[in-house]
This record gives sequence, structure tokens and C-alpha cells, in this order.
Amino acid sequence: MSRRHFKFVLLALTFILIFSLGSAVLAQDATEMRLVWWGSQSRHDRTIAVVEMYEAENPGLDIVYEFANFNDYWTLMNTQAAGGELACVMQQDYAYLSEWARRGLLAPLDPFIEQGLLDTSTIDDTYLEGGRVDGQLYGMNLGSNSQSIILDLDAFEQAGMDLPDPQWTWDDFEQVATELHDKLGIYAYGSPDLGDDQIWTAMMVSLGVNPFNDAGTDFGYTDDQPIIDHFNRLLRLQEAGVIQSYEEIQAAASTGPENSPIVTAEAAMQYQWSNQVVAIFSAAGENRHFKLWPMPRPEGARSANYLKPSMFFSIPEACEMKEEAAKFISFFVNDLEANEILFAERGVPVSSGVREHLQPMLDEVGAETFDFLERVAADASPIFPPNPPGYNDIRNNVWIPLFKEPVLYEQIPVEEGMAIFRSEAQAILAGNE
Repeated sequence: MSRRHFKFVLLALTFILIFSLGSAVLAQDATEMRLVWWGSQSRHDRTIAVVEMYEAENPGLDIVYEFANFNDYWTLMNTQAAGGELACVMQQDYAYLSEWARRGLLAPLDPFIEQGLLDTSTIDDTYLEGGRVDGQLYGMNLGSNSQSIILDLDAFEQAGMDLPDPQWTWDDFEQVATELHDKLGIYAYGSPDLGDDQIWTAMMVSLGVNPFNDAGTDFGYTDDQPIIDHFNRLLRLQEAGVIQSYEEIQAAASTGPENSPIVTAEAAMQYQWSNQVVAIFSAAGENRHFKLWPMPRPEGARSANYLKPSMFFSIPEACEMKEEAAKFISFFVNDLEANEILFAERGVPVSSGVREHLQPMLDEVGAETFDFLERVAADASPIFPPNPPGYNDIRNNVWIPLFKEPVLYEQIPVEEGMAIFRSEAQAILAGNE
């Protein structure tokens, strides 16, 4: 072999070695993990910023993400589940968690806590309870919230009325609403409607029973009278013009928060989950004064409020990078700088360390939300188990079209509608046996 030829061969081997090493490095650095969530543009921007922060601290990881609005999200998730293509970290909802876990689609998170990959040392078990199904943790709570009634303090002052007792009943609500309407000539209450299915389930909890039995095969109660009384109350108030009619509420359903009746001063109260009030407060402006108030309860019942996970992160069983997924979730929940970016957009943080860190940074709305959750927690009822498989079928195909709408449109009596609801819902629940 000539010297020139030897140099050529050596150069070729060098290139091959460099290429091989480069390919190995690229392969090592090309670790991809998928993440998916639903939410507003603000949530997208905040989450992406935290993803980029985590990638910068973990250069061997590339997080590929996608997001959608709530309704499109579940269509996408069901499609991906059917094709075995779920992301390694997926946002989950309380209404779906039990069904997904029992279908074997989600991995239990307990082993990652035991291994120290998922840090829950600053998270009280109260905040974790809602993510458990059959005794195992399938969802890491990303923020707590609770149902509330927003009170327009200016309206109460103008009417010369004191704020209601924090432990007010639905009878008290009717009396307060009627007085507000009579004194101010506006609706005491606007949208969204008070016939929401989550008000029904909260009412059952306040009465000391779970909406469904432990097996998810039937209701957890037999007495429908409290719900019948509630809807008859809504009809009375609707007919008297004290609250917006269901027709008016439906007509306004597609408009933004800036057109909400409480924002436009057409109503003095509004039902809202506490993690959704920022848009209402912001749309109303700094010259308006709102306060979050606990939910009314049936006479003699305990609190109708419970601390609900606003949403979860879960790890699908099919994920091949479960440990990496668990570490990312731990960072998302616990890291102080990351949570300065997230800033409780998904609800009040579950880590006590994060809550303490954010407290001095809160604006008026954030401070009110944090304070409300503290007040509610002191009196809250235990959260009921995640809804059973078939719940969304019950809600979308029975509660709304066969009960709530025909009753509030005054097409059928409440008692008839409730009988239809119980019968049709039980037929769906029986499928869980």
C-alpha cells in the first residue's frame, strides 16, 4: 500500500469513526417524550415555557407536546388510545380518571413515589386523595379548586344588604336572591345555570352520601327529593324573573366572560369553579369588587364544597419512559421557578412550599382565590370517589337532554324528569357490573 493510499484509508476510517460516534451521540440525545394537555392560550404559553425550562436542565430529553380545547382533547385522546399512541404525560380530568384507570390505560404512580422520582413530601394527602382509584394513585393533582358563588360586593352594598352567612342554605339563597332582585331591579343570578350536574353531585356529598356506589353500578342514594326540590326552586326563581331563564342562559353560553351577566352588572351573583374566576374578575375591571363565597347547602347538611383536583397529570401504561415522565411531573408540581411561570393557572398549587413561595406575588384575584380555598378547606366535605365509567354518557345523553333541559324549559314536571333520569342512568351504570 502506498503512503498516499494509506493516508486516504486512514482519513476514511477517521470519518467513519467520527460519523459513528456522532450517530451514537445523536441517538443518545434524541430521547423524545410526548406531553399533551387541554386549555386556554395562557395555559399553552405557560406550559411551553416550563417545558423549555425542563429541557434546558435535561439536555438529553426532547419533549414533544400538543394541546387542544377540552372537547377536541378527549376526541384526540380516545383516538390515540385506540391506536396505542398515547403520550407519556397526559392531562387527565376527574370525570374520566376512574374509567381510564379501570380500562388499564393508566399506570399507578405509587411506585414512582416510593422510588423518590415523584416527590410528594410537601403535598398533604388531602390533595392526593382525588387522584386515587381503587386505592392506587393514577393522577397527580395539578391544582385544587372548589365550586363558588361569586358575589358582586357593589350590588350588595347598593341594596343595603349584608353578605350571606358562609354556611348559607339553598333556602337562604332563594331569600337573598329575591331581595336583591326586588331592591335592584336586576337579575340576582345569571349564567351558568344552577342545574349543572356538578351541583347535583355536590349536593349529595353535602347530604353525606356519595353520588354513586363503590362499584359504580348504581346511585349511592335512593332519595331524589333534594334534587327535585332544587329544580322546583330554580323554576320558581326563573318564573319570578329573579334569575335568568334557562333560554337566556343558553343564548349567552357562547359569549366570552366579558359578556357574563355579573360582568355587565345585569346580575349580582354567579356560579363558578374557583380556578375559572380570573377571566371574570379581569373582564369586570379594577373598579368592580367581587368575592368568592361557599356554595349553598340543603337545610341541616354539611358543606357542599369539597377540594377537587382541577386536573391531573397521568402516565399512560403504554409509555416506555415512565420514570422520565414521573420526574417531569415532579418538577412541574414542585419546582418553585417553574411555578412562578405556571402561577396557579391550573388551580391553587398542591405543594405547600409552592403556595408559600407564590403568596407574596399574588395579585388581587390570586389572593382572593388562595384565601377562598383556605376558608373552604376548613369546612370542606370529603371528596367523593372519581365518577364511574359511563358518567359522561349519563351527563351528556341523560342528565342534560332528558332531565335538565326539558325541566328548565318547562316541558315536563320535575318529578317526571327525575324518574326518567334515574331509570336511564341506572341502565348505563348496570353495564359496570
